[in-house]
Amino acid sequence: MFWLTVLVTACAILAVVAIAFVIGVRTGKHSVMDVAWGASIAVAGATSFLVSIGHGVPGRRWPLAVAAVLWGARLALHIAVRARGAGEDPRYDELLGRAPGNRNWYALRTVYLPQVLILWVACLPLTAGMTAKAPAGPITVVGGVLWLVGFFFEVVGDWQLAQFRADPANKGQLMDRGLWRYTRHPNYFGDACMWWGLFALSYGSAIQLVTVVSPLLMTWILTKGTGQRLTDRRMAGSRPGYAAYAARTSGFIPLPPRRGPRP
Repeated sequence: MFWLTVLVTACAILAVVAIAFVIGVRTGKHSVMDVAWGASIAVAGATSFLVSIGHGVPGRRWPLAVAAVLWGARLALHIAVRARGAGEDPRYDELLGRAPGNRNWYALRTVYLPQVLILWVACLPLTAGMTAKAPAGPITVVGGVLWLVGFFFEVVGDWQLAQFRADPANKGQLMDRGLWRYTRHPNYFGDACMWWGLFALSYGSAIQLVTVVSPLLMTWILTKGTGQRLTDRRMAGSRPGYAAYAARTSGFIPLPPRRGPRP
């Protein structure tokens, strides 16, 4: 049942990304993949739950399904609302501007297909947890708490930034309030916590340790890949005062701000 769940869930993720690619070709906005990312997490949670009915432990299956669907749906909606009425994301414009030929086929190779693979690996704890036979225990509880902490940081961080940007008086200023006073990337930190939370929620036996590749991969992406590192580089080159903000504010894990001048 585990391998059947993995296969069907992978097909569901592929279907979501394929739909996103068609939309991206039609609209010329391949940043739609950002919406598909969250949607894929939600679909993976629902699919793995439905395919594995009759297997696993309810005390693990239900928290996993609710966590994945709630997280993915919220993230997809947030990004869709944020991108409404805007053009192509500058990150995608820069990437696709290097296309040696057809822009859409280049996007398929460099944006969509790699993210299908990453999503499949990232969602392995979901499929493993849905079919795990061991009873839920303390690790399950720890996973739930860690996921809730991550959800709080991602949701509140996104909301605080949206409120800050909506105020015309803040145009051109740096967001260094609320959670953003303690970490430059509360949403990325929250995202990492949720991946680790899903892993702990799913854990039922030693063989599932192989699925730790999921939170390890996502934490690397969020800190060293396309998350914190690239965002810091882009902000440092475009926002006056960002260097001072970075000097006093933790890059990832929330910590009390260091003494330093405000921008």
